[in-house]
Amino acid sequence: MNRRNQNLMHLIRRVHGLVENPDLEKHRQSQDAIGAMMSNTKAVSYREFKIDDIDAEWVSVNRAHMKKYILLHCHGGGYSTGSRIYARTLTSKLAESTSMDVLCFDYRLAPEHPYPAATEDAMKVWDYLMLLGYGSRDVILTGDSAGGNLALSLTLKLKQEGRLLPRGLILMSPWTDLTSSGQSFESKAELDPVLNKAYIDRMVEAYAGGQELKNPLISPLFGNFDGFPPTYIQVGENEILLSDSERLHQAFVDANVSVRMDTYPGMWHVFQMSPVKAARDAMDKNAEFIYDICR
Repeated sequence: MNRRNQNLMHLIRRVHGLVENPDLEKHRQSQDAIGAMMSNTKAVSYREFKIDDIDAEWVSVNRAHMKKYILLHCHGGGYSTGSRIYARTLTSKLAESTSMDVLCFDYRLAPEHPYPAATEDAMKVWDYLMLLGYGSRDVILTGDSAGGNLALSLTLKLKQEGRLLPRGLILMSPWTDLTSSGQSFESKAELDPVLNKAYIDRMVEAYAGGQELKNPLISPLFGNFDGFPPTYIQVGENEILLSDSERLHQAFVDANVSVRMDTYPGMWHVFQMSPVKAARDAMDKNAEFIYDICR
């Protein structure tokens, strides 16, 4: 890792420490403040609206762009924090790199609303898109961290109900195993500037305390992926959730799913949010994947 990225990792660790707050509401407010501050209002526009009682927004580039396909983004935050505002650090980049509209939404958060609230809200948003006239093949599901979990859970739920699946999935540092059984929890513990095992344990308890954690709608790693759409996974080499991505990739290979995974050297959890070259490269790769599956 070069010196600039080392310094940035130290900065990210400090900022993350400042944002993290035992007062959950203050933690959420701090995240929203960062998201609003980093929103790129020159290149993209944000149109806020409601889907029943769910706050949502369309993120669109301020130029002529593709309308046939859209991205449905599920934000991260351990199912207890995060929002469409905080996710603007990603959704604006996705809109810019792909020249497609991005829909992001505020699903209900734990511990006030534990499992299955988030999946129920995601399904409601999916149904809204179908009512708008989009077909399932017009939608690419994207998600980061817990949002990657939610994108997978939504796809598994659609499959369980015998419904058509999205055209593809893009998963950035997905949280796929709430049993925390991956070896990277130990091997990367000293390297990850964003996550630690104690934080993960709190999020698991808030979202799925008392539940069977191997339920595929909670831990998608344990799901049946036969018939899943093409999927692209991005993960940082230095994150404790590295095993979540590696094992998911292998599960997809075993199920004969068209899957690609890129592991970014020296990078951390959801590094795509950060102002580094690897983040720009990753967004370019996301766009390439989408163009490939939309041809």
